[in-house]
Amino acid sequence: MIDRVVLVGFMCAGKSTVGRILADRLGWEFLDFDELIERGQGRTIADIFREHGEQRFRALEAELTEDVVGRRGVVLAPGGGWITQAGLVQRLREGSLFVWLRVTAERVLERHRRQANVERPLLAVEEPLDEIRSILSAREPFYRTADVVVETDGRDPSDVANEVVATLPRRQDAARDEGRPLTSS
Repeated sequence: MIDRVVLVGFMCAGKSTVGRILADRLGWEFLDFDELIERGQGRTIADIFREHGEQRFRALEAELTEDVVGRRGVVLAPGGGWITQAGLVQRLREGSLFVWLRVTAERVLERHRRQANVERPLLAVEEPLDEIRSILSAREPFYRTADVVVETDGRDPSDVANEVVATLPRRQDAARDEGRPLTSS
């Protein structure tokens, strides 16, 4: 049985936007890790990176993961690098459907440039497209562990959410028919 959906993917993949729509369609709660961390710390993610470094931010993500382990009926949108942290996926694996919202490097850069009010510390470099490609390449093996892959390039977030909703009954039926947990592969 699916208790939660965990949306994984690179920054600007649409996790927050799709997550809100998905949660609404399912009648579930939506939890955006970046928003929760910012609210809890009283500062932006960029400020946390600047003042305390990426390591502190990743520690805050890990703490938040522990806080949501027992939650049911939630759609979670952790940060793009969350999935690379040892043990976090395993903490949420049981009862979760992991969905990789796949996005190309070029689309990430395009979306990043449209979101001028959002500061992204990892892209504050001279050649952001090269940096995106590099980070995306390093994270892709982690993203590939998701149960479902949904392409987001050139798609309306509502359509992406619809595709995720459509996979839920099939995934639950297959798991039940095979007598195994939904997310074991």
